[in-house]
Amino acid sequence: MATYTGVSPLGNSNAIDYVGHRTGQTNATGSSRQLFLKLYAGEVMSAFQTKNIMMPYTRTRTISKGKSAQFIMTGKYRDAAYHTPGQEISPAANAKNSERIVSVDDLLINAQFIPNIDEAMQHYDVRSIYTQEAGYGLSKVADQNILRMAVKAALVTNKQRASKLIQDYSGTGWDDEDFTSNVTYAANLANSKKSGYMVEGLIEAKRILEMAGAPTDDLICIMATDQYYRLFMTQQNSEAITSMIAWNRDIGGSGSVAGLDFPTIAGIPVVRTPHLGTYAAGASGAWTDSLWSTGTTTGPQPLGSDHSNRAAIYDIPANYNGVVNDGSNIGHPDGLDGTTNGINLRGEAAKVRAIVMHKDAVATVKLMDLSVESEYQIQRQGTLIVSKYAMGHNVLRPAMAVALVAPAS
Repeated sequence: MATYTGVSPLGNSNAIDYVGHRTGQTNATGSSRQLFLKLYAGEVMSAFQTKNIMMPYTRTRTISKGKSAQFIMTGKYRDAAYHTPGQEISPAANAKNSERIVSVDDLLINAQFIPNIDEAMQHYDVRSIYTQEAGYGLSKVADQNILRMAVKAALVTNKQRASKLIQDYSGTGWDDEDFTSNVTYAANLANSKKSGYMVEGLIEAKRILEMAGAPTDDLICIMATDQYYRLFMTQQNSEAITSMIAWNRDIGGSGSVAGLDFPTIAGIPVVRTPHLGTYAAGASGAWTDSLWSTGTTTGPQPLGSDHSNRAAIYDIPANYNGVVNDGSNIGHPDGLDGTTNGINLRGEAAKVRAIVMHKDAVATVKLMDLSVESEYQIQRQGTLIVSKYAMGHNVLRPAMAVALVAPAS
């Protein structure tokens, strides 16, 4: 891609120059007029882009001013007792309430500069394509950040973990916080790709949520795309076709093997995302997660500028030791850490294949929703197109998310 350097044609050597999107170049190299040499019928092909799927599955609030939003957490008071005639009725205790703060991230932008001369020469429209690509790019970041919070919510199985994984979980936390455990649906890598194990894992996840008193009406399963399609490869997985009983309509099954449509299990629909991770090729291909680039993981680094430190909010904390006084033994019975040394949350996050969650698991606050601006700049003889949004996310109710995990290799 060409870069404008040197003294400005207007004589101002201190001018800030832009990198021009030379749409006449082939594969962003070579002559800036290569694609303008001949006219022919055709279209500008947009590269395949992933769509945002996670926003409808979070608790969302829009604000017009401010840097954060407050979500009130209402405590529980469920004690009941028989009344003795004549005795005065008075509450024995007050419910314990708290709050969850969701801060707005830095302004996220995607910008292109289209030189005027290129637009005059080209025989196809690129502005609409560039704005669409920019919108998809921003949606991808939103998806990744919401998924990071969903994984962190699932990892919160006790109070000490909550202090590590939830933003502004200060002091001793909230006494009425609920916790759930996660589901190891397969004991080894080979079984993690088999549909029978995943189906039973989904059933167990719903059981855990229902036992915790979580609302089960609007549950959704967010599954890695690679995991989803591997469930249909019975030959490669060495899985008997008879194990796919969830598809058998003779016994009330649903979905379609031919249409690669995963059945609704226990009333939970399955939604695919390419951002959780991938399997290497072959029957023995190992799993690699895709949300973090620190520790044992290889995904993209969470975005955030230095002055706001918002990237750290989406990251997974380093290894730490379980401390009983910090709440490591307050939580779900299957999610307590006690005095365990070297608790590796990054390693646990790297094993997540799917998440069964309610929209109350993650909160989103929007200050500036996705929008696109364009301006013709006469001093640079081109059009600047900027797509942007300002929003933030945080764990809201960690008990509303249960991860389905399995060994990565």
